[in-house]
Amino acid sequence: MMKSILLGSAAALAISASAFAADAIYEAPAEPPMAAIETAPQFSWAGGYAGILTGYGWGDGETAGIDASFDGARFGGFVGYNWDLGNQLVVGLEGDLNYDWNDETVATVGDFESGLNWSARARMGYAMDRALLYVAGGYTGTNIEGNTALGSFDDTLHGWTIGGGVDYALTDRMFTRVEYRYNDFGSGNLGGTDVDFNQHTVNVGLAVKF
Repeated sequence: MMKSILLGSAAALAISASAFAADAIYEAPAEPPMAAIETAPQFSWAGGYAGILTGYGWGDGETAGIDASFDGARFGGFVGYNWDLGNQLVVGLEGDLNYDWNDETVATVGDFESGLNWSARARMGYAMDRALLYVAGGYTGTNIEGNTALGSFDDTLHGWTIGGGVDYALTDRMFTRVEYRYNDFGSGNLGGTDVDFNQHTVNVGLAVKF
């Protein structure tokens, strides 16, 4: 009798051990859930902005048939608005107001200078995340003054401008700019003397996005 009990107990233990081993083999622990991968949103150039600029201008003027250079530093401000068209294309409108320290003495004619100037331009750009390569063109104008033997005169010239550059976002709200522009201010008249003026400029700027 005792022998039968011992054999039964041994068989029960063997069955329990087999079941436990099977559970250990087939019931593998569940894998932990994968952490969600977050991707940073791409920078957007859409919206308004305003900034300041400085740079240098190389002006070429002609008065009374005499050519003269009108070179000097410049300072100004600009405002604009961009629209994101998708596929990394950005279009916008921009206006600026600047002052150029350009003056020159033309022999036998008088002293001439250009100062306040402005423009309204359309822009088209290609965005590479935080860098925006663009071209821009439109209307420009400037005020010129002349002091001659006949007196002091001033006139406003109207013309066109074209150029390009790159804007680079330092933060989500602030960007820098490097830009080249050509300004053809057309022609005017100072006390009966015809004048023509055009200019090459290089500008650097700092702006804030709204």
